[in-house]
Amino acid sequence: MFSEKAKAKINLTLDVLYKRPDGYHEVEMVMQTVDLSDHLVFEDRDDSTITLSCGVPYIPLDHRNLAYKAAALLQEQFGIRRGVHISIEKNIPVAAGLAGGSSDAAAALRGLNRLWDLGLSLDELAELGAELGSDVPFCVYGGTAIARGRGEKIERLPAAAPLWVVLVKPPIAVSTADIYGNLNVREIVVHPDTQAMVKALETGEPERIVDHLGNVLETVTFKLHPEVEKLKYQMMKFGAMGALMSGSGPTVFGIVDRESRAQRICNALRGFSKEVYLTRFL
Repeated sequence: MFSEKAKAKINLTLDVLYKRPDGYHEVEMVMQTVDLSDHLVFEDRDDSTITLSCGVPYIPLDHRNLAYKAAALLQEQFGIRRGVHISIEKNIPVAAGLAGGSSDAAAALRGLNRLWDLGLSLDELAELGAELGSDVPFCVYGGTAIARGRGEKIERLPAAAPLWVVLVKPPIAVSTADIYGNLNVREIVVHPDTQAMVKALETGEPERIVDHLGNVLETVTFKLHPEVEKLKYQMMKFGAMGALMSGSGPTVFGIVDRESRAQRICNALRGFSKEVYLTRFL
């Protein structure tokens, strides 16, 4: 039996450069792991079946689940005849722009690499993860990184300073496909400055980091879901140094330099959403 943490991510920057011939968008993003995790436990089975359990009722427990897909991929690639039961304790909000499903898949790759004695490196696991989803390679590594391509090309960065982060997910669902489908790359006026964010992270100065937050998908999501923009406004009103939507939304995060202030913001935002989390950079 093995256990593995699946950590959430936020996008400090998210830039879309162009639409690729394969239908994907070419992106450039600074990704950051935060201290909010699902917990996966792996148990050997006597047969070759993959089974899942999870306390959240609307999580699929079959081939639609990314952790299941990760196990099936390893079985297929390496001729594994052993089965596994994966129990998932879900703490990361679902469909929130925090890569919960991708992080579960990454944790499944890491956990089964140990359970099945595959001896694969993180680089090899990340390469396999790219077959499962664009965010999975980053989630295999965690930490701080630039993601390029459709998200699968990872340039790892030095660890960022452990700033406090307030996460708020409004009670709505946002389709990533819909957001990208409504994005017109030619209409993007301001692109985030990826290298400026990298330099800001090197200094560890919160003021410089919040100055370079940027997500080109915000305008699309805000237009379709105005409540997300209102949430970002409230985050700033209650005292966050900077705020941004993560991924395609709908979660908004605020960066705060002191735990006491972060806690006050959390308490204030609980009037707007049940899903409010106090966490920090990892």
